[in-house]
Amino acid sequence: MQVRAIRGATTVARNTEDEILEGTRELIREVVAENGICKDDIISILFSVTSDLDAAFPAKAARAEGMDDIALMCTNEVPVAGSLRKCIRLMMHINTGKTNGEIKHIYLNGAKILRPDLVQQRGIQDAVPYDEKCSTTDFDKPGDAPAGEKIRIAIDGPAGAGKSTTARKVARQLGIPYLDTGAMYRAAALKATNEKISYYDPEALERMLSATDISVSFDEKGEQRLFLDGKDAGDSIRTPQITKAASDIASIPAVRRIMVEMQRKIASRGSIVMDGRDIGTHVMPDADLKIFLTASEEERANRRYLELAAKKQMADKEVIKKDIGIRDRQDTERAAAPLRKAEDAIVIDSTNMTPEEVVQAIISNLDLHKDRRKCL
Repeated sequence: MQVRAIRGATTVARNTEDEILEGTRELIREVVAENGICKDDIISILFSVTSDLDAAFPAKAARAEGMDDIALMCTNEVPVAGSLRKCIRLMMHINTGKTNGEIKHIYLNGAKILRPDLVQQRGIQDAVPYDEKCSTTDFDKPGDAPAGEKIRIAIDGPAGAGKSTTARKVARQLGIPYLDTGAMYRAAALKATNEKISYYDPEALERMLSATDISVSFDEKGEQRLFLDGKDAGDSIRTPQITKAASDIASIPAVRRIMVEMQRKIASRGSIVMDGRDIGTHVMPDADLKIFLTASEEERANRRYLELAAKKQMADKEVIKKDIGIRDRQDTERAAAPLRKAEDAIVIDSTNMTPEEVVQAIISNLDLHKDRRKCL
């Protein structure tokens, strides 16, 4: 006997017995149908549900499908920040000696393969989502768009709106690279700070950048790593001082010109999700989808405060709010490529939205864009 495992997941709208059992039955049927499985091929099924689902055990749905002689197990997942809500997962073990063909892992209704904490483990990759009902984009492998198709998404917005977090999640779900353009400006600001170069001296900054190597690489999951003069910049570019300095030097036309050239070169290589202040208006004006992500000033300050607190960095919420206001004015009033919404950008106010809701809104708009393009 040769045993293989098929993974699957789905989400449900409500924590009710009917929703849980119907969602589980749909998932089981899709796994069986897409993999050409006979009931006798199935050895066991392991189910897990997120902590917000307790109205019914999903194994009950398997019994309703006639799986009386198959070993079943149900577990509750530990709550993890950033993970999907109301999610049912399964792992079906089958005897591949009786089943031919390639294994297809099934993901329905916006579900993803792994929780964020597990995705970060070394050697684990996101799987290809399969969901005809949700029109989820299908990829041959991480970083590759469907044959002949290049997807470029621009996400702009003010400081603290959640652009980087959102862009990273969107890129991961689509299986394409994510470029954090703000990190590039932060790297320049870090070097200027270390070399005691004024943030307001264009000529000195241009000379510095001409002798600076800022490069990015993407791992197999599309995650970005930024290197400053050959060294991984890590969290050294995320301090409040460097954050403020990055906004200062970003107002220098010469700095922006050099950075934009680098960003456009990276974008020309293939599919990418890119976030910043002028991506849709200046860096990638021909992007397939442009998003302008915003949130109230109070909410943005609170998010930044919580982010710093999680890193055990001292922070004052009122000071953060004041700094955000200053950055907003700098970004919108600067002469070189100021922050503004592209005419064809879709505005998403994330003030009262979860990160997952924002991501799904962007994915839905991408699907609509692709559908419209097919009709042209």
